[in-house]
Amino acid sequence: MFGKEDIQELNNKLEGKSAKEIISFFIVELGDKITFGTSLGIEDQVITHIIRSINKEIEIFTLDTGRLFPETYDLIDRTSKKYNRNIKAYSPQYTELEEMIESNGINLFYESIELRKHCCQIRKLNPLKRALKDKKAWFTGLRKSQSITRIDMQIVEWDDNSAMLKINPLIDWSEKQTWDFIKSKKIPYNPLHDKGYPSIGCQPCTRAIEKGEDIRAGRWWWENPDTKECGLHAK
Repeated sequence: MFGKEDIQELNNKLEGKSAKEIISFFIVELGDKITFGTSLGIEDQVITHIIRSINKEIEIFTLDTGRLFPETYDLIDRTSKKYNRNIKAYSPQYTELEEMIESNGINLFYESIELRKHCCQIRKLNPLKRALKDKKAWFTGLRKSQSITRIDMQIVEWDDNSAMLKINPLIDWSEKQTWDFIKSKKIPYNPLHDKGYPSIGCQPCTRAIEKGEDIRAGRWWWENPDTKECGLHAK
């Protein structure tokens, strides 16, 4: 098994490798101790396709916050059927959710950054802990060009929140490269991408962007760019 002390060696070993080679390496090394958390964005659809082409049994999960777009739920279903394996959904604990809403209101995330992060904690981070229980590493669809908070990330990172390796096979991919792969392999994707939504999260916290805006401008648009993380991938 790999630990924090192995990160530099792993990054050196995997430098220049393709996404499929990176994913294959960790599936061979870790087997069922690695998992993949998908938010159904184009990057995650690429990784799902690659994982399923290598191993049908690796768990792929998503965080069902309860406030996703209908199009996202439809894509979960279409993707599960395409690859003949259901995507496992982890949802918030209802007691935590009810207490949060009772104390702060249904749309608390608009009130302050602190309350928005609290909402993300209940709807995303706490379910993620359950999803990663007993795992040693997880794949993500992060790319450097997605956000200023991600430009220094490497193929292999240490996830302090979960105390395990986080593997980013597409970290150096461009948006064009990602779309070219989606289209060439006829991979299903969210139709909202064709309506000005490059990054899609919870419905109340996501809007379409204007031409020329940053691809993450539609996420938590009322905040400064350097706070635009839900906590899943904060360094």
